Amino acid sequence: MISALPRPAPPPSAGLSPSHALLALAVVAVWGTNFVVIRLALDHLPPLLFATLRFCFAFLPAALIVRRPAVSWRSLAGYGLFIGFGQFGLLYIAMRDQISPGLASLVVQSQVFFTIALAMYFSGERVRSFQIVALLLAVGGLGLILSHSDGSTTPLGLMLVIMAAMSWAIGNHIVKISGATNMLAYVVWASLFSVPPLFLGSFLLEGPAAMEAGVMQADALTWAAVLWQSVGNTLFAYAAWGWLLTRHPAATVTPTALLVPVFGMGASAWLLGEAMPAWKLGAALLVMGGLAINILWPLVSRNRY
Repeated sequence: MISALPRPAPPPSAGLSPSHALLALAVVAVWGTNFVVIRLALDHLPPLLFATLRFCFAFLPAALIVRRPAVSWRSLAGYGLFIGFGQFGLLYIAMRDQISPGLASLVVQSQVFFTIALAMYFSGERVRSFQIVALLLAVGGLGLILSHSDGSTTPLGLMLVIMAAMSWAIGNHIVKISGATNMLAYVVWASLFSVPPLFLGSFLLEGPAAMEAGVMQADALTWAAVLWQSVGNTLFAYAAWGWLLTRHPAATVTPTALLVPVFGMGASAWLLGEAMPAWKLGAALLVMGGLAINILWPLVSRNRY
């Protein structure tokens, strides 16, 4: 079995080499275009059943070769619940018919603000002025989305994706305090705890008949989407991202995540024909502007002084 290797401290300052930059770009491309993959699978599979299958295949067969990380079962269970049911369960429900893939890829990035808020709450750190500006920009973008009803989103869809972002932030906090040193192993074993609540939710809310019909109607493209969720999005992307974070400061790697909505909205427009009117692009600029200020301002300030 593969054991969790200790994470070496990243160098104090280092830019991404061309090969590492391409790897980071591949990760955010996978994460961004993944929203199109989700939408395709939802044509046949009920949302919670789809999420159940995703985490089933993320756990097995990987758990047979990846050793359980040296963290508590409570930590794995908490992460599995909030990421599995809270983040992806709610996201899939919203993406079924309540929000377009491009907007979902944008709105879910609000997890950055929830993650920062949780960190501040537990550390007692005060909100800084640049963070207020960043939050106002992002809220303005979300308000712009809510004010338009062209069929690409609904108030319920927006609320569900924001709740998914909150769950993602809680999952981030859980893994941060867990002491995990191998993110791939952590994600694989936490997936064990995502499956039961998702399956139970599918059974109670979607019903056995819909579950059976979904499996029977699923074609090769649907199953490819399920496997891509498990292997490409979960195992490859998380492992590669964690590998980059062991070799570079977080401030060097993290800004590339700003490209996730770019890939998400671009892929949705190109492959699914999602319309990109001026208001939607304006909302994207506001939300991504807020994210950019939050991520880049501290880095710029440190380099200046």
